[in-house]
Amino acid sequence: MTTSTRQQHTAGGPHPGAPADHAHGVAAARATDLSKIYGQGETQVVALDRITVDFRQAEFTAIMGPSGSGKSTLMHCMAGLDSISSGSARIGDTELTKLKDKKLTQLRRDRIGFIFQAFNLLPTLTGLENITLPMDIAGRKPDKEWLDRVIRTVGLTDRLKHRPNQLSGGQQQRVAVARALASRPEIIFGDEPTGNLDSRAGAEVLGFLRNSVRELGQTVVMVTHDPVAAAYADRVVFLADGRIVDDMAEPTADGVLERMKSFDAKARTS
Repeated sequence: MTTSTRQQHTAGGPHPGAPADHAHGVAAARATDLSKIYGQGETQVVALDRITVDFRQAEFTAIMGPSGSGKSTLMHCMAGLDSISSGSARIGDTELTKLKDKKLTQLRRDRIGFIFQAFNLLPTLTGLENITLPMDIAGRKPDKEWLDRVIRTVGLTDRLKHRPNQLSGGQQQRVAVARALASRPEIIFGDEPTGNLDSRAGAEVLGFLRNSVRELGQTVVMVTHDPVAAAYADRVVFLADGRIVDDMAEPTADGVLERMKSFDAKARTS
C-alpha cells in the first residue's frame, strides 16, 4: 500500500480511527513484566524481555517492529496462544497464566476474536455460515441485531450466500473480520491481517477494522510491518529486541516510517 491509500491526519483535526463515544483508559488486555524465553543455555533466545503494556478498550492498536522483534510473540502470549515464561498477561480481569487448558480454550472462544493472514474459511460454507460457525460449534445463538450491524459495518449484506471461491480476497478477509466480531469478543487480535491482500483490498479491510472500533466500540490489536496499515490505528507500539522502545499516538504513515527508519539506523550503529 502507498501513503496515498489513506488520507493523512491533519494537524489538530480529529483522528479518523478514534472511536466517537466510547470511553478510553480501561485496559482490555494487559501485560506486566512479561517475558518469553525459548531454549536453554547457549541456545536460549529471549523473545520478550519484561514487557509491560496496556491495550485499552475501544481503541485500535498496531504493534510494529523489525523481523524478530517479538511483535507476533507478544500477540500470541496476550491471546493465550503461547505460554509465557514469567510475568503476567490478562484479558480484562482474568490472569491467563492461572488458567488450565480447558478454561483457556473457553476464554479464547468466548472472549477473544482472531484474524490471521490466511482467511481460514471453510470452502463448503457460505459467507454467513462461516461468520456464525464459532458460535454454532459453541452451541450459542447469535445476537441477530448485533450480527446484522456487524454485517452492515463490513459491507457484506449482498455476499452472505456466496461461498469463499465466489468472493475476492478482500471480501474473504471481511468475512473473517465479521466472524471475529460476531460473538462480541472483548478484544480482537490480528496477525498481519492484510499481509496476503493487495493495497486496495488491504485498505478495505483496515477501514472496516477501524469502523468496528469507531462505530461498534470494538478493541483491536494488530501486528503489522506496514506503516500505512499502522496509520489506521489510534496508537502504534514499537518493539525491538523483545522490548517496547516507543509508543506513538495518532500515527501517520510518514511518521511511522520515519520512526522505523530511526530504529533501523540505531540497530546498524549499535
